[in-house]
Amino acid sequence: MIKEFQITIKKIKKPKSANINENIQFLAESLGLFNKRDKEKSCYRVFLELVKNKSGLTAEEITLTTNLTRPTIIHHLKNLLESNLIVKEKSRYKIKKESLNSMISSLEDELDSTLNELKEIAKDIDSELIK
Repeated sequence: MIKEFQITIKKIKKPKSANINENIQFLAESLGLFNKRDKEKSCYRVFLELVKNKSGLTAEEITLTTNLTRPTIIHHLKNLLESNLIVKEKSRYKIKKESLNSMISSLEDELDSTLNELKEIAKDIDSELIK
């Protein structure tokens, strides 16, 4: 079964320093976790907590560590789940893979598969249009 998901990928300038915080912010921004409406960077803060806690966290635990409201946490967890960046196991949320690198590799595989399907369909369309 194919799981549908939607993700935003942004091409932005990579930070010059090797500062871990700047690198995490770069990764999060590249994955579309920042937007103009999210003034408190709450989606990033939720994602960061999950990155720091590999065993996963409940929504309540994230609420306590971020001081964000539960509805805000639930909203961002839902979006992260729909983006296929995190998974939910029982009542705990965690990043999709055991590391950020493997999470990005998994996304790359899924995107490659999707793009290959699009190429096939585009080729069929082009063939039909040429007739």
